[in-house]
Amino acid sequence: MPKIKTHSGAKKRFKLSKNGKPLRARAYSSHDIKGRKNAKKKRQLRGKTVADVTNVRQIKKLIPYK
Repeated sequence: MPKIKTHSGAKKRFKLSKNGKPLRARAYSSHDIKGRKNAKKKRQLRGKTVADVTNVRQIKKLIPYK
């Protein structure tokens, strides 16, 4: 059985938690960091979150060896 290639875009965006759940960065954190977003919002955007259940199977297929 040949090895499966890891998707290079997915390996930069996702990692698996110890329980095997895919973690992702939060959205809306790239623009207007200095201007309109207050400190609380910027602090919340810093953390990681678990990817949605509907995407888990696809993400695990893209990063098989992580």
